[in-house]
Amino acid sequence: MSAGAAPSYRVWALPGMPEVRAGDDLAKLIASTGPGLVDGDVLLVTSKIVSKAEGRIVEATDREAAIDAETVRVVARRGTLRIVENRQGLVMAAAGVDASNTPAGTVLLLPEDPDASARAIRDGLRDTLGVEVGVVVTDTFGRPWRNGLTDVAIGAAGVRVLDDLRGGTDAYGNPLSATVVATADELASAGDLVKGKADGLPVAVVRGLGHVVDPADAGGARAMVRVAADDMFRLGTSEAVREAVTLRRTVREFTDDPVDPGAVRRAVAAAVTAPAPHHTTPWRFVLLESEESRTRLLDAMRDAWIADLRRDGRSEESVAKRVRRGDVLRRAPYLVVPCLVMDGSHAYGDERRDTAEREMFVVAAGAGIQNFLVALAGERLGSAWVSSTMFCRSVVREVLELPESWDPLGAVAVGRAAAEPAARPGRDAEGFIEVR
Repeated sequence: MSAGAAPSYRVWALPGMPEVRAGDDLAKLIASTGPGLVDGDVLLVTSKIVSKAEGRIVEATDREAAIDAETVRVVARRGTLRIVENRQGLVMAAAGVDASNTPAGTVLLLPEDPDASARAIRDGLRDTLGVEVGVVVTDTFGRPWRNGLTDVAIGAAGVRVLDDLRGGTDAYGNPLSATVVATADELASAGDLVKGKADGLPVAVVRGLGHVVDPADAGGARAMVRVAADDMFRLGTSEAVREAVTLRRTVREFTDDPVDPGAVRRAVAAAVTAPAPHHTTPWRFVLLESEESRTRLLDAMRDAWIADLRRDGRSEESVAKRVRRGDVLRRAPYLVVPCLVMDGSHAYGDERRDTAEREMFVVAAGAGIQNFLVALAGERLGSAWVSSTMFCRSVVREVLELPESWDPLGAVAVGRAAAEPAARPGRDAEGFIEVR
């Protein structure tokens, strides 16, 4: 570049790439399409064609199993969408298992080792064309706190993937203490602007940035994956738990959207981690997933409630008004009846200690119900715990055909909230604390 010339580069997509099939030599295909490559060029290669060449294709019916197999840990879940860390250390949706740009009935897994794939392409181009180029294997990512998708580097060879500016100064002489530029990601996104998603242009070339090409650089894109010790948002356990607890709000109006049974079961799995006496499991959750079962139970409970209110001498107007309070359960698309079981409890033959024993189990059951409600909130499901089943336990057991030893502890209405709950002011903990 001549003195005083403005920095610039050129990026273009390679036209004419044939359909890639398992076993194809990508370096030779690229060389035949882009014979004019020169030293210092950077090739941006979409991961899909790498996966196809490496035979990383599975039947679409096995997609969930494939995601499971590629997953190291689940980072976040929203309905059926899973954000996970995959075996390459990448945190992304569905472990990168992709159903786009692949034959009907199939899905693509990411390359087994994207850095190794990039090295193979680079070495093949050197052997075929005699050029020293950098190679970046790219894939499309969403990003936390940002809308939209962009391409990032998941594999690299012969490219300085990170440009560490720490220790230098900015234009004003201020020291740079935290600036590390994700060069490979910037290259990947530049290539995505010309490759497109459905234009059959899976490879792009960047020319004019030869300073980022380094044949000796063997770190690969793996160097861009933040290690657990440096990841401030890996778990965020305390913050996430506090947020989940405040998300749990009583919801009385629901949409007609169906409730994902899997989300409820995940909430039950969280519920049964609550503390319990004597290493027991005092929780049972009856899931009323059909409208028929919900209506049958609620009709029987309504009749029992009306009978109680009439015995109390209530007027018919008062009875009707009170019974309408139970409509929250009828308006919910899903009901859960949590039950207490005293399996494993101790019998002392002493009223004081037997009462304390039962109270101990009730506290444990309440902790499980709270876990359940908080976990539902984490699934973006609204809920309302209503105590009504506790006032007609025998009716509930009869209608639901439950054992006599199962003690219903209210009912939980579950569904999508019809509106955002009103803001709830925080409470000062000091008003609930006594220090001794």
